[in-house]
Amino acid sequence: MKLCYHPRLSEQLAAAPLPIRNAFDRKLHLLVRDLRHPSLRAKKDDEAKDIWQARVTRGWRVYFTIEGDTYTILSRRSHPK
Repeated sequence: MKLCYHPRLSEQLAAAPLPIRNAFDRKLHLLVRDLRHPSLRAKKDDEAKDIWQARVTRGWRVYFTIEGDTYTILSRRSHPK
């Protein structure tokens, strides 16, 4: 699988604390290797738009789409508790 990043993602990552950016990088490596990795807890977030979410940390999520062999990373957001 390949990764493609939405342009606004760089702004979101720049604003995130360093531990979150590091966790984001680690989780994307897992995502490329195995969408079903248990620590990702990946699932469909929006069925109509075909948007998925995966866990970065307990309080942060990454949102993405899957098109062929490419994950398009849309955004990184805090997860409402």
